[in-house]
Amino acid sequence: MNKDWRGDRNSVFKGLGASNHTDKEREENDYYATDPIAIDLLVENETLNNVLECSCGEGHLSERMKSHNINVRSIDLIDRGYGEVMSFFDVKEWNGDIVTNPPYKIAQEFIEHSLNIVNDGSKVCMFLKLQFLEGKKRKKLFTKYPPKTLYVSSSRILCAKNADFEGMKKGGGSAVAYAWYVWEKGYSGDTIIKWIN
Repeated sequence: MNKDWRGDRNSVFKGLGASNHTDKEREENDYYATDPIAIDLLVENETLNNVLECSCGEGHLSERMKSHNINVRSIDLIDRGYGEVMSFFDVKEWNGDIVTNPPYKIAQEFIEHSLNIVNDGSKVCMFLKLQFLEGKKRKKLFTKYPPKTLYVSSSRILCAKNADFEGMKKGGGSAVAYAWYVWEKGYSGDTIIKWIN
């Protein structure tokens, strides 16, 4: 049988941006480091105060926030040589904003816990796939807690497995679209969508 296209299942799913369909194993603890440029794009649009980075990995986002003179406390469940080793769910109160790229498989739990522990007016900024907008369970989340602003990245930003950015670039980059989802505790209006980068 002659084919007019050469590829495999991974090619199809990568083209669709379906990162859960791949021939590679997902990182056991869902560690996909975020290119620090994501912070630059966020701080161009939002003022952040006393930030908790609650899934800090090796500190890519924390260090970039510090370069913008933002006070940051960094924690992670897994010891990767950066920040305090502790569960985010053990934090019972936070006086400031929360900024992170959460483990995708428990992102909703991170959002809900964040909104429970911050004060009114504080921000919760989560770097997530654009497809996080889908799903009946998440529709309930967005109905109860509408994000104030959704910053859609019009160019691809890399989230690299085990922080291997160079390997990811050599492998062709990413077909996944990301956005900053920004909640302000107490906000109850419609979500504003803006495009960045």
